[in-house]
Amino acid sequence: MEAYLLDWLNLLLRWLHVITAIAWIGSSFYFVWLDNSLVAPTDPELKEKGVGGELWAVHGGGFYNPQKYLLAPKVLPEHLHWFYWESYSTWLSGFALFSLLYLFNANVFLVDRNVFDMSASMAGGTAIAFLVFNWLIYDAICSTIGDRPGADRLVNILVGLQVIVSVWAACHLFSGRAAFLISGASLATIMSANVLVWIIPGQRKMVASMRAGQAPDPIHGKRGKQRSVHNTYFTLPVLFAMLSNHYSMTYSAPHNWIVLLCIMAAGALIRQFFVLRHKGVYNWWYPGIAVALLLAVILWMSPAMQSKPVAAVAPSSSAAPAPAGEAVAAGSFAQVQQVIQARCIQCHAAKPTLMPVPGKGVLLDSPEHISQHAQQIYQQAVVQKAMPLGNMTQITDDERAIIGKWFESGAPVK
Repeated sequence: MEAYLLDWLNLLLRWLHVITAIAWIGSSFYFVWLDNSLVAPTDPELKEKGVGGELWAVHGGGFYNPQKYLLAPKVLPEHLHWFYWESYSTWLSGFALFSLLYLFNANVFLVDRNVFDMSASMAGGTAIAFLVFNWLIYDAICSTIGDRPGADRLVNILVGLQVIVSVWAACHLFSGRAAFLISGASLATIMSANVLVWIIPGQRKMVASMRAGQAPDPIHGKRGKQRSVHNTYFTLPVLFAMLSNHYSMTYSAPHNWIVLLCIMAAGALIRQFFVLRHKGVYNWWYPGIAVALLLAVILWMSPAMQSKPVAAVAPSSSAAPAPAGEAVAAGSFAQVQQVIQARCIQCHAAKPTLMPVPGKGVLLDSPEHISQHAQQIYQQAVVQKAMPLGNMTQITDDERAIIGKWFESGAPVK
């Protein structure tokens, strides 16, 4: 019953997170598009009012005329719509989901002793530290350098270097799946903290100055704009990191940190193309380079490019199921290999019998491959019981227990 309720909590939190993320990303993308699509007004009355740009649009059977003031209108309306709950709700629901799945099961989902041997509590604390320190470092870069004239390029370079170091560190501390998620969550934390710490407070100060009859300080608008621009380039990399847990071929690849950085870079380049497109500039170099990066990653990760192919174990659907009782208590590698040959090899071999290509690109046809994917086998077959898909090979609970005992004893291959 507890597992059933946890599954529902997982589902509802994930649904809430997706809903709020759609709302936040949608409004963010809209305002970036709007800013880049505004044209200078020709109406003298609008110029007199201080309008710096306007746009005419048609949508849903109506006409819209958004206007942006150079700094602020001369008379501030009583009612202002603020865009911040979308950001806060997305981060809070995401952190709740991360806590439920990863922090409360750190020994399973965060720790991979083949990557770095640490306790569950240390892994959980390190994961939270990643979120906090990535924000502090990013904020220090922007706060100390960002206000200088012409410093945007230097800020962007330093933030880019920070992302590279952070991704490398995550992939050398956590399991591949967790490293990808934590890297994305770090960027998402920066995005939401930008809204909480700089964008909304700066807007509140501008509004307070106007209500007091004072001219608002333009530095608040400049800072908010800088953080908002960073947020829009972080969006597609974060979305990939959130989706990556469904594609083990990416996070379990050798040098997975390079894979993640290449795909994140491709996302940022694609976003740059659309940002320029909103301004009427069609620079196809950006999506071209993005596609080239993705193709290079696909080719590099392909089984044909592996330096030393391993001979496949012949799939056998008739292999005898592993014995129960004493075998469960032992959980030896020979027993695990027997279970894999009986229940998994039909999909996870170089020439699978139940699908045209190996499932998710994961091969389990040699001791080396089994060891490499030990944590994924444990997560998918024992913890989540998601594999085999639909239990098409009829794996038993005793066989799952054999895998569990083997993994918990350190996943030996001898």
